[in-house]
Amino acid sequence: MSASLDALLDALAGQGLAAVHSRHEAGADEIVCETADARDWPKFRAVLEAQLPPADVLIADHVPLLPGLFVSDMDSTMIGQECIDELADFAGLKPQIAAITERAMQGELDFEAALRERVGLLAGLDEAAIAQCLSERIRPMPGAKTLVATLKAKGCYTVLVTGGFHQFADPVAAELGFERVLGNRLAVQGGQLTGGLIGPVVDSSVKRAVLVEESARLGLGRASGRASLATGDGANDIPMIEAACYGIAYHAKPKARAAAHGWIDRGDLNDVLRLLGIPVSEWVTG
Repeated sequence: MSASLDALLDALAGQGLAAVHSRHEAGADEIVCETADARDWPKFRAVLEAQLPPADVLIADHVPLLPGLFVSDMDSTMIGQECIDELADFAGLKPQIAAITERAMQGELDFEAALRERVGLLAGLDEAAIAQCLSERIRPMPGAKTLVATLKAKGCYTVLVTGGFHQFADPVAAELGFERVLGNRLAVQGGQLTGGLIGPVVDSSVKRAVLVEESARLGLGRASGRASLATGDGANDIPMIEAACYGIAYHAKPKARAAAHGWIDRGDLNDVLRLLGIPVSEWVTG
């Protein structure tokens, strides 16, 4: 056992939380801490935060169930970029727009207002920049294809829901294998972006509603033996992360990480499978 895990077990014991360590078949370390008092959970998390170096963690009060639903954010979660920031580079506006994006992701700005402000700055950009941006800039996160393919092979329904744009999300979803896609749509007229959006904005409330509605449709829950899983990285993902059985923050902003049941700080998206206890031998490579 590593020194950091030794120190973690000692720290838990110092808080009156008896715990044991094991390594399961999927290659992830497991800390089991039995407590009958729900008030111990914040204390347990606080010890984890203080003792672990950058780590990949899932906190649950049961052996993780297989997900029957996977709902994920796109930008900086399933792909390694923020699409609007990369598109802005074609208009020579990346620094200005990226600064707004960062503040929105941190939860410092109203999401819809920040989105409309950024989209407005793109007015007049040639529509062809979208295809060029997709081809030259947009790449899946390591492990994204394997995560989606493996979950689908286990009977999980997959949804990509983004505060970004269908013009990017549709091809990304097709590449990664998502079965449903929700996003915003950039308005285009005469071959140029108008600076507006078509239809209502997909925001944090929509992300949560999609997870809740699909969970109900699929009959998920402890009794069914199947769970809901959500991944995201920004403040806009918090309601979805909180509503999921397993809400995992992926290399996330502090507010999103604090709201999650688990977090990936060190590894890639393959580590979501490890946290769920799915053996490497059962992974489906994308």
